Amino acid sequence: MTAANGDEGKGVITARVRTRDGWAVRHAVLTVTDMSGHQVARVDSSGDGAAAAGPLPPGTYTAIIMATGYAPAARMAVVTAEGPAALGTVVVERSSGSELPQPGRWSIDPVHSSITAIARHFGIASIRGRINRFSGSITVAEPIERSAVQARMEAESVDTGNKDRDDHLRSADFLDSANHPDIDYEGTGVTPLSGDRWAVDGQLTLRGITRPVRLDLSYLGTGPDPFGGTRAAFRATTELHRDDFAVSWNQAFGSGILAVGATLQVELDVEAVLGDLPQS
Repeated sequence: MTAANGDEGKGVITARVRTRDGWAVRHAVLTVTDMSGHQVARVDSSGDGAAAAGPLPPGTYTAIIMATGYAPAARMAVVTAEGPAALGTVVVERSSGSELPQPGRWSIDPVHSSITAIARHFGIASIRGRINRFSGSITVAEPIERSAVQARMEAESVDTGNKDRDDHLRSADFLDSANHPDIDYEGTGVTPLSGDRWAVDGQLTLRGITRPVRLDLSYLGTGPDPFGGTRAAFRATTELHRDDFAVSWNQAFGSGILAVGATLQVELDVEAVLGDLPQS
């Protein structure tokens, strides 16, 4: 026995199914059983996460919310002859314990994001550089494990705060930006780790060489912006080995110390907008 979503009639059990971040769960199922354990109603949630089951005779029922990728949530519902039994907002937790924002395409906002690489210098100091020009998107899918990341960075925009060093980094010794102007990353799936951490598996193309690169991604939450949109924040880290991309230039000193370390630590602080970026 089911009722159309949004039905507020007598004897109807209603619920709004949401994630911990407040996003509607569009593929949830509301199942109602009576006190003997027999199923008496079953209905899918609507696009805004609303579900309504009934009408049902007055009595006490168990309402169970289930959705793929989420832990079940059970509530007791008391139906009377006076009106609907409203469960209100039912928050479901991902079964992995991890969350990502609302499904859809999120555009990376380069003005409020940064890509930083950190290299060891003489084995004791750290040199930090940024890629100043980049674009991309994050597609949050259902199921969430099929989500994807796409980013393109301009090698010419590398910036360490020193012109001579930046010119060297753009040369064939390092990024070879004249022959390979773009650095591309394609992430094709995510795996839950723990809490709000995800592993993004993808392919990085640098200097025309493509290698697998995994990002350790943290989802920091969502919120409204002044333009009427919704924004999400992420932080990701990874480690790159220069030799994997034929970036082997170095300079040895008498003590055997190399000028540049073999690995780079990469930090990404990303702010993304649901849909397209606002027009400036």
